[in-house]
Amino acid sequence: MSFKGFRFPKELILLSVRGYLRYGLSYRNLEEMLEERGVLLAHTTIFRWVIRFTPLLVGAFTKKKAPVGGRWRMDETYIKVRGEDRYLYRAVDTNGDTVDFLFTARRDRHAARRFLEKATKRHAPPSLINIDKSGANKAGIEDFNDAQDATGIEVRQCKYLNNLVEQDHRNIKRRVRPMLGFKSLWTARIVLAGIELVHMLRKGQAALVVGQALVSDAETFYSLAT
Repeated sequence: MSFKGFRFPKELILLSVRGYLRYGLSYRNLEEMLEERGVLLAHTTIFRWVIRFTPLLVGAFTKKKAPVGGRWRMDETYIKVRGEDRYLYRAVDTNGDTVDFLFTARRDRHAARRFLEKATKRHAPPSLINIDKSGANKAGIEDFNDAQDATGIEVRQCKYLNNLVEQDHRNIKRRVRPMLGFKSLWTARIVLAGIELVHMLRKGQAALVVGQALVSDAETFYSLAT
């Protein structure tokens, strides 16, 4: 990951990107905090860093991501873009580890199938997916099954058992709330991927070993840029 051509050092750039993705801070909050420490830059500079480096960090993490379990909890939650509801599809395994995510403009069977196609490119298809009473999600899984030659995924519809993924949504929504909505799907997809990244690091889904000790999620985040 190259930082050539940037006026500020790599460490400051990564600190700013992680600060925005990890904590309930706005770009202006970070600008003020850095100014207190003698670093003068515009909040738009931090925005450009986030947009530039987040996809690269997510790509580096994907190569190090630990395998997930074979039984998933799948659900979607809404995120505002220009005041309109858009949908973040997510799944976790029975341990609560994030399987994958997909941000879409619509909530329908096609979106559910796209999510599964994306998730199964990185992980083996699950033996079972638990969903709530969503007919669109059930139809999307059935469409996915119809397109596969292998044994299909079992669908179980039990809202109670989906509490695990619904609770996990809260960690994402808690970070998004101070942002007061996104201005475009493009920026939303990048920032949400970054928020999911730091959330997975907090859950230890890419624990790196240095000697005999596990490094922290912050150290793991910074190591992705090497």
